[in-house]
Amino acid sequence: QVHLVESGGGLVQAGGSLRLSCAASGRTFSDYAMGWFRQAPGKERDVVATISWSGGTTYYADSVKGRFTISRDNAKNTVFLQMNSLNVEDTAVYYCAAARVSIATTSTRYDYWGRGTQVTVSS
Repeated sequence: QVHLVESGGGLVQAGGSLRLSCAASGRTFSDYAMGWFRQAPGKERDVVATISWSGGTTYYADSVKGRFTISRDNAKNTVFLQMNSLNVEDTAVYYCAAARVSIATTSTRYDYWGRGTQVTVSS
């Protein structure tokens, strides 16, 4: 199995920024899609952003478009999520996921999941 470990979560004031990292280890695939998802209390797990392992294709949820940026470092099998202009509604557990396809924008297509990292935005 592929192991994913998120880091970088924490407490930040509204308007601030955080940078999440997800490091993958174990078996590797030649063509991963990577994604960030989040789940707030009482809500379903929703996609935040996804990126193809190659080709540079990205997707963002409307709620984060223009504020968040997903990127990758293929040499280290690491994906990042730069979060700017954070607001209280961004508070959630953020999960990193990997899919054995070139690109995937829904959670159903993702095969491996990290344990999550808490992001809390205070007003």
